[in-house]
Amino acid sequence: MSQTALAEPRRTRPEPAPVLPPSAAGRHVSEEEYWRDYYLESDVHYEWNNGRLEEKPVSNYETYLVYEWFMHLLRLFLDSRPIARMVALEMGFRLPLPTGTVIRKPDFGVVCNDNPQPLLPLDASYHGVFDLCVEALSDQERRDILRDTVVKKAEYAVGGVPEYYILHRAPEHQAFFTRTATGVYIPIAADDGVIRSRVLPGLQFRLADLCRRPEHGTLRDDPVYAAFVLPGWRAAEERAAAQALALQQAEQHAAAESNRADTEAQARRQAEQHAAAEANRADTEAQARQQAEGLAAAQALALRQAEQRARAAEQALARLQNR
Repeated sequence: MSQTALAEPRRTRPEPAPVLPPSAAGRHVSEEEYWRDYYLESDVHYEWNNGRLEEKPVSNYETYLVYEWFMHLLRLFLDSRPIARMVALEMGFRLPLPTGTVIRKPDFGVVCNDNPQPLLPLDASYHGVFDLCVEALSDQERRDILRDTVVKKAEYAVGGVPEYYILHRAPEHQAFFTRTATGVYIPIAADDGVIRSRVLPGLQFRLADLCRRPEHGTLRDDPVYAAFVLPGWRAAEERAAAQALALQQAEQHAAAESNRADTEAQARRQAEQHAAAEANRADTEAQARQQAEGLAAAQALALRQAEQRARAAEQALARLQNR
């Protein structure tokens, strides 16, 4: 066998491409068939539009990040204010419309606690109308854009969904609608760049944050979010700060008391030293007086003795003269 033959690499067959399940989009099926055979389909997610299957399109990753950030924000809101429930597991709901019945699977939906149809723990589909539907817009094809911005918008409005949000990586494709009493969607007017929900009182978010996506932990100090993002952490921090302040004040008070005690002790020592000095001075003065008195007594005695000697001398002189 030649060296060339020996050096020739071993050829392997390429791995076969994965076989994707064929899409049934566009197929006409009954509503009964849809619920039975397609609603829980795991490989392809289908919605049902008046007898015809529609495949849900896929959004790009950056749009998913916007969707995930907002969903996390909403979860934080509902944790602090449990006024509704949220589903995001391809749960569908049925909308009987004048033009026909549709079954839609919003990317996630919200059911308020006061909705006449509660969301039950074992529900695999929602039997009422969501209070809020959110779709992450797919912009791969024009028909996908029209599906969320035109078709579903009209269906949700006629079907009675109070609010409808469209999320996307680009701000110009984001939209937030509220339903009027006449059943028409109008844009939610942003107040200083902030959208406020009507069906979820207290939920608000800054439009710029959808694309900026700040860490949720930092939002607890933001006035837009402070009322509902991690209020327990903020309350714990405030309690810890209050406790630290109380401890600092107690330490300052103790230090002041210690200083006062030291000052008082020093004043006592100074008073004692002054009293001792006064006592020493009094002793010195008493001793000086005693010495002065002793000296005066000695001088008086010496004077008396001198006077006595003088008298004695005079008497002696007088006797001599009288002889």
